[in-house]
Amino acid sequence: MPELPEVETIRGGLERGLRGARVTEVLIREPRLRRRVDQAALRSLVGRRIAAIERRAKYLLADVGDERVWLMHLGMSGRLLLLPRGAPVGEHEHVGKVLCYRDPRRFGWMRVAPRKELDEIAGLGPEPLDGALDGAALRARLGATRRDVKAALLDQRVIAGVGNIYANEILFRAGVRPTRRCHRLRPSEVEAIARAVRAVLAEAVRRRGTSFSDYFDSDGIPGTFQRVLAVFDRAGAACRRCATPIKRRAQGGRSSFYCPQCQR
Repeated sequence: MPELPEVETIRGGLERGLRGARVTEVLIREPRLRRRVDQAALRSLVGRRIAAIERRAKYLLADVGDERVWLMHLGMSGRLLLLPRGAPVGEHEHVGKVLCYRDPRRFGWMRVAPRKELDEIAGLGPEPLDGALDGAALRARLGATRRDVKAALLDQRVIAGVGNIYANEILFRAGVRPTRRCHRLRPSEVEAIARAVRAVLAEAVRRRGTSFSDYFDSDGIPGTFQRVLAVFDRAGAACRRCATPIKRRAQGGRSSFYCPQCQR
């Protein structure tokens, strides 16, 4: 699933390509996404001008005026592609003319609604790259919870936009094992995690995200952060820092990867 760096990369491409553009036509080939597309609401975009493309956590939000927003979530395999006008629209491209939404697995969704009615973004935690998430702020959000620290990082109410790939990388960068309990973390460790959140996500955005199979940006370009992954999906490989084999364990229904030497 695309995480903050991937969605932010797509946002930047769409902002450059669509800001100020007016929607002239909406073509819906397949409404059966994770949430069925409200076709009338989506067609109400015709005639509206896109004032800005924003991101909140893993959501894209197109401001279409009058306090209305076109919200998009890419799910597992969704892709938003900017194509030249007149380009052929493929089998799995469900919305678009110039902007096409392609989603073979159909786990994404989109809707048009007043901004104040977007329950998807209500209650989300702070954006990790806006400068407000320091050690003190993270300590306040973790509180005295007895959850493991990786589960806390994945909780969108704690930090918005972090998923499994980057939670693993953040904890390696901070030198903290994913199974550590939040209430037992030292202040210096929480500070290290906060620094790692900012550093890892900022680097991933610079590298246009992580591409394995489905993710490409709005121009069809893959990310490159997968070339520098320290632990994620590297079980058995040598740690890039100390050469100890990376370990994998199941945790909360997902895979966690860590270096038993570098992470305590």
